Parts: sequence; C-alpha cells; structure tokens
Amino acid sequence: MALKSTIFKASLNVADLDRSHYGEYQLTLARHPSETDERLMVRLLAFALFADERLEFGKGLSTTDEPALWLKDYGGEIRLWIEVGLPDERALRRAAGRADAVVVLAYGGRAVDLWWAKEGATLARLEKLRVLAVDPATLAGLTALVERSMELQCTIQDGQIWLTDGPQTVAVELRRLAG
Repeated sequence: MALKSTIFKASLNVADLDRSHYGEYQLTLARHPSETDERLMVRLLAFALFADERLEFGKGLSTTDEPALWLKDYGGEIRLWIEVGLPDERALRRAAGRADAVVVLAYGGRAVDLWWAKEGATLARLEKLRVLAVDPATLAGLTALVERSMELQCTIQDGQIWLTDGPQTVAVELRRLAG
C-alpha cells in the first residue's frame, strides 16, 4: 500500500519591493512521504521569491518531467522552471531547452559545495540558468517555521529577504553560484 502525501496549507503574503510585486497567496503543498521539511520549505521560499499569480507547484518528486515549480504564460509556454535541491546536469539542460529561464535553489550545506564542484563548470555554461545556494542557517530557520497550517509574510527589499510567521523571523541568506 502506497503512503499518502501530507497536506500543508500556507497563507503567504508577499511584499517584493524590488519587483513591485505584492500579493496574498493561499497555497496547498503536498509533502511526499520521502520529502523532508527542508525541501518543503525551500519550495515555499522559491514561491515567495518568484511569486506570480501563474506560478504553480509541479506534481512532485514522483514526476521527473516537471519542476518543483513553474510559471507558464497564457499560451502554455514555460517562462520559468524552478528546481530545488541538487538536480542532475542533464535534467537542467533539458529544462533550459524547454523554458525561458531556469532557477535552482540548492540546499544541503556541504553537499551543495560538492555538487557545484562536480557540476558547476558545465552548468555555468547554461545561459538561462541561475543557481542560488540556501545558507544552512537559513534552512534551519525555515524548518523551524513548519506547521500544517502556516501564515507567513515574506518581505524582499534591496536584495534582502525576510520570512516571518509573527513570533519568528528568518533572514534569508542566498549565495549566487551562477547566473
């Protein structure tokens, strides 16, 4: 018998002063049984960073031909392909062929550095690719915000990012590896 996904609800208020984008999003996130709280929160962070009324979550870990999140235009063309974790170089090349832009939010501490040392030279040649590494302290802070029902506020101003649930605020640190 297959294990079922755990459903998380998030009310996310985004104030992105850098893009002049403001919005309130009611999100439903299905966490696959093999998915960690870290990956769940990096997906939620990715949504906050690239918030748009057409941005949507992919089908999840079990579907290899869809990203963690993507933004399609009204004609169905993929404008933005977002992966989280440490994706395979071939998958990112394939994504770059299908989308106008590809973003990776890499996380995992030292594993990110090892992955980038192995794949970085090849990935840096992909013009459409931007790779951002999530700081381990940021990841720990994001994971502390996990609840089945979350009310979060994300503020982005002058390249600074804060995510808060009221009592706790996480200053998000991202390191640009490519793009």
